[in-house]
Amino acid sequence: MRKFNSASIKRDWKWNWPLYVMMIPAVVFYIMFAYIPMFGNIMAFKEFVPGVGIQGFFIGEWVGLKYFKQFIEGIYFWRLIRNTVLISLYNLIFSFPAPIILAILLSELPFKGYKRVVQTITYLPHFVSTVVICGLIVNFSLSTGLFNDFIELFGGSRVPLLQDPKYFRTIYVASGIWQGIGWGSIIYLSAIAGIDASLYEAAVIDGANKFQQIINITIPSIMSTIIIMFILQIGQMMNVGSEKIMLLYNPSIYETSDVISTYVYRIGLVQMNWSFSAAVDLFNKVINFILLITANDISKRVSEVSLM
Repeated sequence: MRKFNSASIKRDWKWNWPLYVMMIPAVVFYIMFAYIPMFGNIMAFKEFVPGVGIQGFFIGEWVGLKYFKQFIEGIYFWRLIRNTVLISLYNLIFSFPAPIILAILLSELPFKGYKRVVQTITYLPHFVSTVVICGLIVNFSLSTGLFNDFIELFGGSRVPLLQDPKYFRTIYVASGIWQGIGWGSIIYLSAIAGIDASLYEAAVIDGANKFQQIINITIPSIMSTIIIMFILQIGQMMNVGSEKIMLLYNPSIYETSDVISTYVYRIGLVQMNWSFSAAVDLFNKVINFILLITANDISKRVSEVSLM
């Protein structure tokens, strides 16, 4: 094991000081916006007193696990858990493989000009504001909107899609795929670009067709990247984004659209019940942390690929 002393530290600083200087903005960012805010988790265990600044963290009555118990025993608990888990699972099943498939298809295109056009078209939605995206979805989902034009074209009847709970998850996941498939494929395209070309040449000599090359060379070669991204996705399972859902949902579809993050927003910022919302949010983060560690440990045992 390498031993650190003042001489080795000075030597390391002498040779690598530009790298340390470049790290400073990132370190400051995470300290300010990731670590210092953790102090606010104490609100989940106290009767927070608003309007008195930082002292509000200290002068409130300590209530322990009162708000966690209140959330778990609440009437919305299972609905929130069900909606959050189902939307996350749908994202995992449909959204996660989509960039991988697109990256593989793009890597097999023989015409570079056409490939660049397809990449540009699929990247563009990522740079469009979520507010704009949701505005388009809301307009297209109206009974007179574009989606209903297609439904009517194929023999269906017009319905206001975002007023019916059973359509929300499909709209949310499908729009997420459209918005993120191009941007998500970048990392897989980079991994594919690093595959040794001689492997494909040998496969062609052995008579392997394109599909066999993809199954036996491309996918195994990028499997470590896929596993890492999968672990990160598992770690975000309970973190269904509140911004997009809040721009799409309404009380008539809370049954399928209300998730933990939107509930935290309503309870905390709308109803101003900060301690209760902090407890719900902390509960959610702990579940995410457990899922991340568990997925990482299983991956390490099964495939020897992990985050650490």
